[in-house]
Amino acid sequence: MPTMTRRWVPPRKPSVHAEQALLGAILDGTHPPGSTLPGERDLAKRIGVTRPTLRETLRRLERDGWLTVRHGKPTRVNDFWREGGLNVLSALVRHPEHLPAEFVLRLLEVRLVMAPAYARAAVERDPRSLVAHLARRTALDDHPDMYPDYDWNLHHILTIASGNPVYTLILNGFAGFYQEMARAYFAIPASRASSRQFYRRLLDAARRADGAEAERVTRTVMRHSIDLWKAASRSSPPARSKRGATLGGAQ
Repeated sequence: MPTMTRRWVPPRKPSVHAEQALLGAILDGTHPPGSTLPGERDLAKRIGVTRPTLRETLRRLERDGWLTVRHGKPTRVNDFWREGGLNVLSALVRHPEHLPAEFVLRLLEVRLVMAPAYARAAVERDPRSLVAHLARRTALDDHPDMYPDYDWNLHHILTIASGNPVYTLILNGFAGFYQEMARAYFAIPASRASSRQFYRRLLDAARRADGAEAERVTRTVMRHSIDLWKAASRSSPPARSKRGATLGGAQ
């Protein structure tokens, strides 16, 4: 009888393991903001890594704004919502089970500020790449699974065409998480209808190289998306994922 072979999964690097363990402990409240971490020897033993590996991880987390490492004193856990940087944001979206319930709404509010600006810049600077993508909108069926990748690619093209690479870097920080939330958003029929109208109007603006109109229609649909998300959240609050393992495997 043939034997079943399990697919080999390479073990995580010690530094990656240490970082994930520490982030999990911070996010699940084992070591909340304002607290201090155990000493290096104890912490390295708990995580199961060497002290040099731990020090490397602590320096990286300090650089990103998670920690404050003080020579001769305990390492302090920062208020990462106030002291963190873009890398903190990228890490948070990789741990959706620890995100506050209003996080998606806050993300949509940020998009409302950014998207009209980069849409206008893209249409004024490089409308051709945008027209090529939007011309393919007619291939979209009215099915939720058709929209997340198309919408992500649209915003990616817009940020690149805008000529400001910072927009693209910010958007890339949400890759994966964006599509995951978009699947929930586009499950709403009104959301798909709103986006189809947006794609058509944005295409018209791009063909005329009308940046002001692109900005206006983008702002309108971004505001509407917030209203749709609020309505959907009130009628069916998103389920919260179970928290993962923390330092030492505790739940």
